[in-house]
Amino acid sequence: MFGFKSDSDKDISVTELKGRLDKGEDLFILDVREQGEYDHCNLGGHLIPLRELPKHIGELDPNREIVVMCHSGGRSAMAVQLLRRAGFKNARNLLGGIDRWAREIDPSMPRY
Repeated sequence: MFGFKSDSDKDISVTELKGRLDKGEDLFILDVREQGEYDHCNLGGHLIPLRELPKHIGELDPNREIVVMCHSGGRSAMAVQLLRRAGFKNARNLLGGIDRWAREIDPSMPRY
């Protein structure tokens, strides 16, 4: 989608994320959607809209594993590329975004 090729070391499935969260792993979830989208439904991650990410990149820990998410995976793929270029080797894109999460993990979550 949006011309971004999937790279397994840069991607994480909703199933893998759910399993790792259930184990209590310390993952930093970065949500790059807009505020209104986040207010509609979210995973409790840290909201930094994609358009604002460049000016907030210094607030993030480049040594921490960061799972980047958006609605369906396009914006988060762009964010992962930006983060990787800035030295964030552990940035990963949530494949299918929150929409896939709602379909496959939590059907009670509102979709849009």
